[in-house]
Amino acid sequence: MTWTTRPRSDVNGLAVVTSGAGPRILLIHGVGLRAEAWNAQIADLSLHYEILAPDLPGHSASAALPGSAGLQDFGDCIAKLLDRPAVVVGHSMGAMIALDLANRYSGKVKGVVALNAIFKRSSAARAAVKERAAALDGKSVSDPAATLARWFGDAPSPERSACRDWLTSVDPPGYKAAYSVFAGEDGPDENALRTLSCPALFMTGSREENSTPEMSRAMAALVPSGKAMVVEDAAHMMPMTHPEEVNRALLAFAKRCQE
Repeated sequence: MTWTTRPRSDVNGLAVVTSGAGPRILLIHGVGLRAEAWNAQIADLSLHYEILAPDLPGHSASAALPGSAGLQDFGDCIAKLLDRPAVVVGHSMGAMIALDLANRYSGKVKGVVALNAIFKRSSAARAAVKERAAALDGKSVSDPAATLARWFGDAPSPERSACRDWLTSVDPPGYKAAYSVFAGEDGPDENALRTLSCPALFMTGSREENSTPEMSRAMAALVPSGKAMVVEDAAHMMPMTHPEEVNRALLAFAKRCQE
């Protein structure tokens, strides 16, 4: 898989990669990344579906939100792409947004997939992510070494190199705004999960230390039509590092949502 830049369309201030035709799947990436993080999914899923993959506000070519923006502001911005019903798939912070959309825009979300999503962080994890957010000055690009080590370990790979390029080219104010929201959230509200009306799939990797398998299983257990899945030997960037397993699960879930 290559991680080359794709052309974009402007939709109400969001830069969006579009591909394919058919029922719609909306892909929402995580903090510091861009639509190309979904390249492996766009390539496979667009053979059967219309794929929309926006850059988060303040990332790549998408306009930034105010620094005071919260999770629902990001969700309302992405919701501009729900002019017809879609299966919504999010990764990391994108999973937070996807679950928020499924709760607040239930009539437009046919199913939701949360990849590498957090839920009730430990006190140590909560302190660590808040410390990282506080260290961002919103002016300079942060050294991504520690982030890449959490995501990939020490081994070099094309995926690691692509993420390094994206993290070192991201807009500092946009990154700070998004990361501050990510650090301040602790996952979806339990009642929101219990009342989620659409099918939901929670996937993470067996080697994921921050968005753990236990978190995904706990969320799935609360959703009336929820399911958890763990990708063996995968960590945080499994849509890039384990695309075959992720794509197979997404295609099966999307088919279920069309029935």
